[in-house]
This record gives sequence, C-alpha cells and structure tokens, in this order.
Amino acid sequence: MPADVAQEYVSAPPSRLAAFASAYAENRGALIGLVVLALIVLAALGADVLAPHSPIEQFRDFVRARPVWAGGSWRFPLGTDGDGRDMLSRIIFGARISLFIGVSVMAFAFVIGVALGLAAAMAGSLVDVVVTRLMDVIMATPSLVLAIVIVAILGPSLVNTIVAVTVVGLPRYVRVTRAAALGELAKDYVTAARVAGVRRLRLALTSVLPNCLAPLIVQAALGVSDAILEAAGLGFLGLGAQPPTPEWGAMLADAREFIRSDPWIVTLPGLAILVTVVAINLTGDGLRDALDPKMRRG
Repeated sequence: MPADVAQEYVSAPPSRLAAFASAYAENRGALIGLVVLALIVLAALGADVLAPHSPIEQFRDFVRARPVWAGGSWRFPLGTDGDGRDMLSRIIFGARISLFIGVSVMAFAFVIGVALGLAAAMAGSLVDVVVTRLMDVIMATPSLVLAIVIVAILGPSLVNTIVAVTVVGLPRYVRVTRAAALGELAKDYVTAARVAGVRRLRLALTSVLPNCLAPLIVQAALGVSDAILEAAGLGFLGLGAQPPTPEWGAMLADAREFIRSDPWIVTLPGLAILVTVVAINLTGDGLRDALDPKMRRG
C-alpha cells in the first residue's frame, strides 16, 4: 500500500478533552468521587423538590423522633432533631449551604490569589516581598484560629464566614500562582513576547496565566473541601451560619447534647460532611492525575 494511501487510515490523535477524560477514567476512585459529588450537587440544587419538609419547620409532637431503621415513621425517614425539625430536609438544604460556602470561598480566593500571585511574580521585588511575607504571616497562624479572629471582629454570619475562610485559603493560590508564573517567565516565548513589546499586564493574562492553570484547577477543587471543613468548624463553634440556618457544622453544635441519648442527630450531619469532603478530594485527586502527565499510570 502506498505511503500516502496508508496515511489516510491513520487515526487522528485524540483531542485534549478526550485525552483528559481517558486519563481521568483510569482512576476509579476519582470516578466514584465524581459520581457521589454529582449526586450531592443535584440534591442541593433540587432541595426544594427533594426535601419532604421545610428545614426550619418544627413538629412539636415529634421532637427527637427516631429514624426509620430505629423504628421511626417514614414521615421522618432520618428522624427529627431536638426542636422537632426533619433531619433529612435539613441535611439536604445543608448541602446547598455548604457547597455554596465552598464554591464562594474557592471563587473569591482563586481570583484574589491569582492576582496577587501574578503581581508577586511580575511586578518587581518590592511587591514580591510584601505579598510573600503577608502570605507567610497568614500561613504561620493556625487556619481555624485566624478564621475565629476574623469572624470575632466582623461578627458571626454566613457572609463573614465566607470572608474569613477566603482569607485563610488565600496563600495556597498565591504561592502556586507565583511559583508557576516564575517558571513560565524563564521560558523563551515570554522573552520573545517582551522583545516584541507586549505589555506586562497583557503578557500576564494572555501568555503566563493560561500555562499556570493546571495546578490552580487542582488547588481550586481541593480548596472547596477545605472551605467546607473550615466553615463547619466555625459553625460548630457558633461563629458561622446562625440558627435556624441548616448548616452542617451548626447542626452538629445543636445536637452535641444528644450524643448519648440520640446519637443519630449528631452522626448524620457528620456523615454528610465526611462523604462530601471525601468525594471532593477524590475528584481533585483525579484532576491532578489527569492534568499532570507525571502522575498518570503507565
């Protein structure tokens, strides 16, 4: 067969999306995490339809009702809490709040962290020193302690929880962006762009930043789970979302007095946090493996 004819039968190389999907599918744990996370997201989005009751409605005749597996009624499959509120409804609506916190924190920290990281890498030594020392101060303080201090200053609320956790999560994005940008600045295409007269801001946004996105995407995925944990910790201490908001950390705090008599009231929100965080981390690990050729299985 002539070479030019044989060339027609050679299959085209897979697209980047197909290669990414194939690499991601190699990690079964990541696939399981993605499926579980998708179910949680769907439950959060459809909470108004899926939840059998309002998350703040109190049924005074069914205070601390037992779940179905303990002999309870199917009216409250997961039982009720100490105020007679349906646990299933509160957990479903809690998924919406916890994911909202996680995604909001990730989005704000990503944008601010990338901007500061690029500035540290490209704006000169003075800016670099100021930004890196500020991030060092934040990282030197235990994250939960720093979040507590910020919320104590601003006041406990859902919005202030997002602000506090965003500040705590900034260093990871700044450091990753700065390190990746410094690596890109040493490459020939950046030197060529500078010689051609490309302005610094345009160079940062159109040339440097796109080549730094892979590690940032992984950090963003894992940052959502950390934000959920930090927010749950603040909620447990009474500094996060305030009652009767069905936030998982606050639900744990409200139920801690029933840990011996009615353990399911404490266990169910804790399991919700555990399953969500594990699912997000598995998904993030899959993204890391798929985006980094060094992590792919041979």
